Amino acid sequence: MGGTPSDQGIPGASRYLPIAEHGLIGDLRSVALVGTDGTIDWYCCPSFDAPSVFAAILDAERGGAFELAASVPARTKQFYFPDTNVLITRFFTEEGVGEVQDFMPVDGEAAEVARHRLIRRVLCVRGSIPFRARVAPRFDYGRLPHTVRMEGDVAVFASDGLSLGLTATVPLEADGLDVRADFKLAEGESAVFALDQVGGAVHPRGCARTEAERQFDSTVAYWRRWLSQSRYRGRWREMVHRSALTLKLLTYAPTGAIVAAPTTSLPEQIGGERNWDYRYVWVRDAAFCVYALLRLGFAGEAEAFMNFVTRHVSPGDGKPSGPLQIMYGIDGRTDLTEHELGHLEGHLGSAPVRIGNGAAEQLQLDIYGALIDSIYLYDKWAKPVSSDQWDDVCALVDWVCENWDQPDEGIWETRGGRKTFLYSRLMCWVGIERAIRMAHRRGLPADLVRWREHRDTIYRRIMKHGWSEERQAFVQYEDSDVLDAAVLMMPLTKFIAPTDPKWLSTLDALTDDLVSDSLVYRYDPQASPDGLRGDEGTFSICSFWYVEAMVHAGRIDEARLAFEKMLTYANHLGLYAEEISHTGEQQGNFPQAFTHLALISAAFNLDRALG
Repeated sequence: MGGTPSDQGIPGASRYLPIAEHGLIGDLRSVALVGTDGTIDWYCCPSFDAPSVFAAILDAERGGAFELAASVPARTKQFYFPDTNVLITRFFTEEGVGEVQDFMPVDGEAAEVARHRLIRRVLCVRGSIPFRARVAPRFDYGRLPHTVRMEGDVAVFASDGLSLGLTATVPLEADGLDVRADFKLAEGESAVFALDQVGGAVHPRGCARTEAERQFDSTVAYWRRWLSQSRYRGRWREMVHRSALTLKLLTYAPTGAIVAAPTTSLPEQIGGERNWDYRYVWVRDAAFCVYALLRLGFAGEAEAFMNFVTRHVSPGDGKPSGPLQIMYGIDGRTDLTEHELGHLEGHLGSAPVRIGNGAAEQLQLDIYGALIDSIYLYDKWAKPVSSDQWDDVCALVDWVCENWDQPDEGIWETRGGRKTFLYSRLMCWVGIERAIRMAHRRGLPADLVRWREHRDTIYRRIMKHGWSEERQAFVQYEDSDVLDAAVLMMPLTKFIAPTDPKWLSTLDALTDDLVSDSLVYRYDPQASPDGLRGDEGTFSICSFWYVEAMVHAGRIDEARLAFEKMLTYANHLGLYAEEISHTGEQQGNFPQAFTHLALISAAFNLDRALG
């Protein structure tokens, strides 16, 4: 496996693949992470936020894994079957070349809702290769015991509440709590493994080669048909389309929700405590999702997401966090209580492992602007909003008018106390401003006099208290001199002209303070304590915002260079975790929707500027 450069001295580091050494497969309900060594070390069944079945990425001993690889020394390479989310891991050995094709069948959004299936096809394409498989599920994050029994040629792993059936075209052998297989394939030969959720009306069934082939073909056809809707024809098409395919994988088809990332507790710093559960829907991502999807031509996904918003993210009772939560479960639930799983050691020993997310209770005023902006974009580019939706918008704008000047926890969900963050003010301005635009364009009823008054008051407040004469820059929170990459959104939201001298001066200050080889830090925890120990890497979404801000400022050559550099930090498949370490390693939950949304937006706008 080999550790990352930052792993030296960490006990057991060689048992963990680096975060970036993974690809992603999924069925629009859950995903699995497949390592470049052929091991599935993360899989939750039957949904993104269900307890894990395989979680070796968080604990190599207790987490559980599905290993499938050549049983002789091999070099490996990984790629996606073109224009799909079917993942291929190739093994190059002295005796020949083999590959494992991993996918989760998806024939359509509503296909066989009750059946969750993971198929692994093994082929020998040259020479002959011995392979070894070991299937070792550990249910409920390794907390629930299970039994193994053979029913004919099906191995059934049974635990309380969830059972999985493993079928294969090679002999399986029970080994304690695990199942193993050793087999050799000659050129042209193949083997198939299928792991199904079983129980109730869903019975274990064989997975003959012909059935696996049929499901392979239909899954490839599904992804290609879906991607063919894309209108993007610019430069960087491959990266943009990989980002789009990744966002689709992060979609929960039954509700239209899009998760921030499909993993929990992958560390923002190896050995640090900045480990969070991202398997939920952040309201903040809403505007970015709708913008990116509509820009590319995926109106159906934008509509499904807006349906989720309409159904679940409507003004609620007056909690301390306001009428909206900052995040919701993929089914719209609001209880996301945070727990620590003390029995798991964490990726490379980075404890704690957390499930649930306590930040759901925070007050983050920026989400109101993000949500209203998404509704505005959808109304403008896709479909006019309904009268009920407009009533909800009015209720939210009225609440923002009353509450925009409260201190809050801000976009970065700091746990170091509330402040009067500039970004929160900015997005409150965006919310009111976009609602005014909608009211004008559609002739909708609104308290425009009051709304304009508050919009203008926020504008003047930001210009007066968010600007530091000393730094000659807009700052993180009022009357401070601390910089924050979130202010990169000021020109992107049309709050300030991208060539305004105050903005260009801010861009220069950010470049000097927070940019390292085109990579952008969110803020400096030393200058602005966030209530957590340790440092973090550069924040990939901010790096793409930086590209876009430079595009709008007319610094096209610099923007293009920064963008091309940023592409070199993607993993071998074009995927991004949340952050990048000082040695260039991916850190944090993986892959992160926000980063891929920002990549699409930056590529779109840079391409347009280049003509």
